[in-house]
Amino acid sequence: MDWPHISVIIPTYAREAALRTTLAEIVEQDYPHYEVLVVDQTAKHESETEADLERLAAAEKIRWFRLDWASLPGARNYGVRRAEGEIIVFIDDDVRLQPGYLKAHARNFIDRPEIGAVAGRVLDPTIADGMPEEMAIEFLPPEAMDPGIAWYYIDLVHAVKPQQVLTARGCNMSFRRDIFDKFGVWFDERFRGSAVREESDFCLRIRQTGYKIWFDPEAVLVHVGEPTGGCHDVSTRSLQYQITHYHNHFWMAFKNLTLTQNLRLYGRLFDCHVLGNPPCYKSGSPTKIAARGVFYFWGFIDAIGTAIQSLWTQGQPYTRQDLQD
Repeated sequence: MDWPHISVIIPTYAREAALRTTLAEIVEQDYPHYEVLVVDQTAKHESETEADLERLAAAEKIRWFRLDWASLPGARNYGVRRAEGEIIVFIDDDVRLQPGYLKAHARNFIDRPEIGAVAGRVLDPTIADGMPEEMAIEFLPPEAMDPGIAWYYIDLVHAVKPQQVLTARGCNMSFRRDIFDKFGVWFDERFRGSAVREESDFCLRIRQTGYKIWFDPEAVLVHVGEPTGGCHDVSTRSLQYQITHYHNHFWMAFKNLTLTQNLRLYGRLFDCHVLGNPPCYKSGSPTKIAARGVFYFWGFIDAIGTAIQSLWTQGQPYTRQDLQD
């Protein structure tokens, strides 16, 4: 089989043991032609991590790029501009991989020109060793293809059948290179903090190219979900995290959804994240609901501010800085 050249991009920030495990498993993949790009935004690593990165870079197992800023979409764009592969694979810096992972992604692009992106399956550590049969979902419901409410129906953990999907999860996804080079679709660096919904925004814009996004349950990894690090260092309990969480949802909606879809997303976002109804299952305490309501409206106003500012800026500060350097 004529396997395409793959570039694996791993943005990282303030991760240590989890990053070392991820790197140890990605550099041992049984794939004939691939490169690993580590986009490192960590100011100072632990000595063991620093030594591992230096050793892998010296052995040309990885290409190691060190930056003095932290942005997940910015790091993704930075890596793509330096990648040499026909297929771009993104993984997080806290995942566990099995042999055959890259082949599972790559085979979807061979002789299937309609597929522009592959969404891999993402397992929680609690079901990494096996999932009860009754928890399996063969095909996602029709609501999972509706951009106004899909975010509450897309389950790439329990789905077990290949199928077309609306979006991928950022810790396990791959794309044809020409999405960036030919169609000019890049990650939006206005998504902040944990960058929640940045991959959703990107995938919604891919649909405008005519490409399909395909879910392959065999392109599977385990997302450990380290509580800190990644490309952010913000506690989920912090004011900054809460505002950014809502800002990013509203910004995605402003950019991509119709008025009706926007209103439906606002309603579901409020019902789930503010009121705490399923599938969020948050506290029903009136005090906590009121606090979440403040964050909700604050995030909405913040997203309006981003939209206004975007009238005179391109909103890609890290790309602009990179291209100027």
